[in-house]
Amino acid sequence: MNNATPFTQVPVIDVSGLRSPDESVRRAVADEIGSAAREVGFLYVSGTGIDPLLFTDMLRSTKAFFALPLEEKMRSYIGLSRCHRGYVPTGEEGFERPIPDLKEAFDTALDLPDDDPDYLAGNPMLGPNVWPGIPGFAEAVTAYYRAALNLGRELLWAFAVTLGEDPGVFLRYATKTPSQLRLLHYPYNPAADDAIGIGAHSDFECFTLLKPTAPGLEVLNGAGEWIDVPPIEDTFVVNIGDMLELWTNGEFIATTHRVRKVKEERYAFPLFFNVDYDTVVRPLPRFRSPGRPERAPLRAGEHLFAQTAQIFRYLHTRLENGELQLPEGSMPLGSFGQEARQAAGAPPVAAS
Repeated sequence: MNNATPFTQVPVIDVSGLRSPDESVRRAVADEIGSAAREVGFLYVSGTGIDPLLFTDMLRSTKAFFALPLEEKMRSYIGLSRCHRGYVPTGEEGFERPIPDLKEAFDTALDLPDDDPDYLAGNPMLGPNVWPGIPGFAEAVTAYYRAALNLGRELLWAFAVTLGEDPGVFLRYATKTPSQLRLLHYPYNPAADDAIGIGAHSDFECFTLLKPTAPGLEVLNGAGEWIDVPPIEDTFVVNIGDMLELWTNGEFIATTHRVRKVKEERYAFPLFFNVDYDTVVRPLPRFRSPGRPERAPLRAGEHLFAQTAQIFRYLHTRLENGELQLPEGSMPLGSFGQEARQAAGAPPVAAS
């Protein structure tokens, strides 16, 4: 079962060895990643091979967009999209209702053509991106997205290997994924001593690759304490999401996290790495036993949509109006991670 510890810091792992021709080196790095996934649920990764200029270009384009007047940004409002793409104004979403998250965002994902069969069939998370009329914006965001997605595939391989599974056990389901890249902006707020940037939550997908520009991220450890995860130069933050917690039946933890105390202007870029929409995720056989209750299976895309619909105002309105329905078996918010474990009455993990 999961060993989430009362950690006080998040480990830094050099993942350049995942590209080594020596299999023993690749597996050693995978096991380092696995230890962090079991004990913390968060890690920093360095040695990613991603060109820093890709991030610089995307950050420049992101700043240009968020500097636009609200009226102009609302031309790309996410509520106009049929597949959850576009601008998210402050107050549109909130994990801790009725308190809104104090941020704005721009949501992108796999950019599919408008004649894609899943999009035409009404899939709520697959389809074309919405792009503002800023020269170079789409190109910069897409280039970064592709690079981060490639890194994500390397990590998905590592997670399989460290679990003792076939290296392709997860990758075979990552062919047309609703993996989202969010461009987040937290405006300067000198009164933000106890303000919520993003409420406490776990991430809905397999794992997240995050590149932030300023502090504010906090994670919940096994003792129920919030631990700061500040930016470290030349690294990405990685955290386990709901689907890997489900696949491992709690061996990996979708560690609860939040953004708070955001005084300085902050940008953050999470890539939520997912598997294909219709992938049925259930605990792998090695994590099933009579003494280990097995969690119910979920479809990866349906879980993503159901969780998203519970935090976005425009989707919540459509649910209330009967325009949308949550998939059967949808989970309430907070059903994974340390928050769920402690809500279920599990005692905090004592320091060793």
